[in-house]
Amino acid sequence: MILVTGGLGFIGSHTVRALLDLGQGCVLVQRRPAEVPADLAGEQVAVEQADITDLGALLRVGERHEITGIVHLAGSMPWPPSSEQPVEQARRAVGGLFNIVQAAQDWGVDRVGVASTIGVYAGIAGTGPLGAGEGPLREDMPVRMTAPHLIPTFKKIGEMLNDHLAGATGIEVVNYRISGTWGPRGHADPFFPAPAFVHAAVRGTRPDLSALVLPAHLEDSIDLCYVKDTARAIALLQLTDRLNHRTYNVASGRATTNAEVIAAIKQVVPDARIELPTGGTTEQNHLDITRLHQDTGYKPEYDTERAAADYIAWLRAGHQY
Repeated sequence: MILVTGGLGFIGSHTVRALLDLGQGCVLVQRRPAEVPADLAGEQVAVEQADITDLGALLRVGERHEITGIVHLAGSMPWPPSSEQPVEQARRAVGGLFNIVQAAQDWGVDRVGVASTIGVYAGIAGTGPLGAGEGPLREDMPVRMTAPHLIPTFKKIGEMLNDHLAGATGIEVVNYRISGTWGPRGHADPFFPAPAFVHAAVRGTRPDLSALVLPAHLEDSIDLCYVKDTARAIALLQLTDRLNHRTYNVASGRATTNAEVIAAIKQVVPDARIELPTGGTTEQNHLDITRLHQDTGYKPEYDTERAAADYIAWLRAGHQY
């Protein structure tokens, strides 16, 4: 069975679905008590309560299940950030990653996948503060030692630790550099407005963009990947027999502008009250997914129009987020 940390979360729950569709059972590790979600009932899924920062509790999961792989999607970072006990928060965050690799070693797991982010590319020559600029962005590009936000900071730390641990333990530790992901079970994102657009369209309100790190404009773009594609890519990276690299971009492989997202939403909700000013950057960035395609055969199945229609239908079916 594949152990998935954060398996009841946004990307995690879709990754579990993708793994199940590919014939793999899953063990979902959660800090708080939880049951198997209704949409996974009857499937080969188990939910275990364990905090990954507690090595003993994590290892006991392996006593109850035969773990053959690990997909680590829970955030190995101090989140939400707090000014109280920052050193201890950072220690626990990084310690959780160490525990995952220790468990893999103890259980004889050959491959561990770890979530990283498009944000590690921030600051590369020609790119903006959050990775927006001229693409394609390739995995072999050197990244800067600094980062503008806590998330890419700890993801960069994690990638370097993963490289060391892979070499030292012989375990195949694979980094997933995940692009901007949207879709069912998603929420407002501080880096791009697409989820807020969809929720507002379904509610019949104007989107609240106050949480965005930077103001949004029609021309602004990001490599926007629908969560079902993100999940399938992660599942393929876990199950493909042979991988040739330790780091993979998980993305759509194209830049999508806010204007394109709005147009796709209005095909389904013509009276959606979404308006943005012009004047943003016209630079286009996207993640190069050549590695991912060559090693796993992955191709995105959702273009912007199909993704928006699917997301809207899911919300209209009565789901709250």
